[in-house]
Amino acid sequence: MAQRAITDFNISIRVSCNAFGISETCYRYKAKLSDENAEIADWLLRVSCKYKRWGFGLCFLYLRNIKGYRWNHKRVYRIYRDLELNRPGLTRHPASSKNNSFHTPSVTGHYCYHAA
Repeated sequence: MAQRAITDFNISIRVSCNAFGISETCYRYKAKLSDENAEIADWLLRVSCKYKRWGFGLCFLYLRNIKGYRWNHKRVYRIYRDLELNRPGLTRHPASSKNNSFHTPSVTGHYCYHAA
């Protein structure tokens, strides 16, 4: 409505925004392109598939320092969470955790790795 008032009545942006009760910042706001968000998501998926053990920090630093993208880390992290890549890391648990007593290592000394 403010844009129409500016073009129809030839008034300034300031007067139009005051008349409709909106700020000039809201009048001038342009949303980020979803194409760029899709590009961020594509890069995050590529990096996380190639380097499966990397978390958000390493993925973000790779995109910033190696690839040269200057995206905001909060924006990238929001997309990272939306893609559900923020899964819990691998934790190290002894193979036999049935009893709570002192664990004696097996003969081979192997431990079982599984997602927590």
